[in-house]
Amino acid sequence: MKWVDVYDIAIELDEKYPDTDPLTVSFPDLYEWVMALDGFDDDPDRCGEKVLEGIQMAWIEERR
Repeated sequence: MKWVDVYDIAIELDEKYPDTDPLTVSFPDLYEWVMALDGFDDDPDRCGEKVLEGIQMAWIEERR
């Protein structure tokens, strides 16, 4: 997975952290959690606040 795969990342996060409210996760924590996902392989410097916001919004949508 790459940073652009926000929906795939959201699904993985939802499966790994089913009891976590995505709105309570800080961006630094979210960044670390994504970097630690199995199958994630992208340049850490390619991520910014907009990417993390996109992941967070996709994760919220995944919960619906």
